[in-house]
Amino acid sequence: MPKFFIKTYGCQMNERDSEQVAHSLLARGYERAAHESEADVVLLNTCSVRDMAEQKAIGKMGMLGQIAKRRPEVVFGFLGCMAQARGNALLAGLPHVDLVVGTQKFHRVADYVEELREKKLARRMDDPRFSICDIGEETGSEETIRDHEVKRQQATAFVSIMQGCNMHCTFCIVPQTRGAERSRSIEEIVREAGELVARGVKEITLLGQIVNLFGRHEMAKANGRSPFVQLLEAVHEIDGLERLRFTSPHPIGFRDDLIQALAELPKLAEHVHLPLQSGSDRILKAMHRPYTAGKYRNLVERIRGARPGIALTTDVIVGFPGEDEGDYRQTRDLVEEIQFDNAFIFRYSPRRDTPAATMAGPVDERVKEQRNQDLLSVVDASAHRANERLVGRRVEILCEGPSRTNAARLMGRTRTNKIVVFEGNQEHIGEIFEINVEQANGFSLYGTPVVQTSSPTYA
Repeated sequence: MPKFFIKTYGCQMNERDSEQVAHSLLARGYERAAHESEADVVLLNTCSVRDMAEQKAIGKMGMLGQIAKRRPEVVFGFLGCMAQARGNALLAGLPHVDLVVGTQKFHRVADYVEELREKKLARRMDDPRFSICDIGEETGSEETIRDHEVKRQQATAFVSIMQGCNMHCTFCIVPQTRGAERSRSIEEIVREAGELVARGVKEITLLGQIVNLFGRHEMAKANGRSPFVQLLEAVHEIDGLERLRFTSPHPIGFRDDLIQALAELPKLAEHVHLPLQSGSDRILKAMHRPYTAGKYRNLVERIRGARPGIALTTDVIVGFPGEDEGDYRQTRDLVEEIQFDNAFIFRYSPRRDTPAATMAGPVDERVKEQRNQDLLSVVDASAHRANERLVGRRVEILCEGPSRTNAARLMGRTRTNKIVVFEGNQEHIGEIFEINVEQANGFSLYGTPVVQTSSPTYA
């Protein structure tokens, strides 16, 4: 049996896309390889959000050229956002690359792999470079990311509900790599989620570039409820589903109906990832983020009021063009004030053909790094305080499997998306139960499963 290896860079949507490609190859009789050196097909699913992610993928493919020299029959390919953005240039720059597939063609990867393998194995010397590049648009591609390989005891799954983005933040290349915003039907999403739950999945995460703007072009409001809230309610009704999450939303998509859903839907987990990007109104305007720091602060208050104890995480960019010390201080002060449970802090990275790439006032890289480290210290402190508050208390977790840092232990997530590591056995995997939290270390909690029953702390 031929073997394949997929390495994924970037976000959860990329992980879901890679899962779709893996499913299509498995359905054709391929097997997963534990390492690229064992594979007959090596695919890198790429990210273009930051330059470092692109450079990592290109560097990795360059190193894979050593395998190509020893085994010229192996198929090498780039998939995803960087493939979409760079296209044929990737074939020209790396001679051993055979395949470049963009973000709307993941469902065609297996066909292309089969075609390339057939030609390579036939050693058609009259066509030494039979490469394929497909970065074209395809109507209905949002409905193609829908197949899953559910492993034994698998507890969680991602469901892609839409593709693309129409927001055009000035720092972001996603509208170019993912295309215009387009949504799947509620019926198809509920069918997919229902099948996952029937196969043992207990937690579903709905994925979208701006997930809470789902369906706004394709569907109408119903009784004052947006299409996204209608979707949440429909998925919430699936028998056997224990937890429901969504990522990533945009502040402007948090209307009254969504805040009410946070208060009224018990399966909806107590965690919202709410990108801030900057605490300076001037920089937010330059980023084309249609809210102010004050409106963001007010939204946080409303979310916390609707669901007491809810965890909030965020994204922040430091060093955006024109950001001076005063702008950064406003961001730092707002992050300190809100006390996020965690945050992803990024140094601004220029992306080709985005408005921000040509803006005046670039920030020195050393200043970006200083601000990055300073803001990380603020976030780390608030995250540590949030975890420390749980020591000595009981929390409900969904056990996902072995700990990533210690395979001898298990890990699970609380409803507020905090990681808990504990001693346990295989029977715990895929189950929901309670943990006595005994220690907080970094971003993880450590504890012991509870035997007796009483009311837990839902954290």
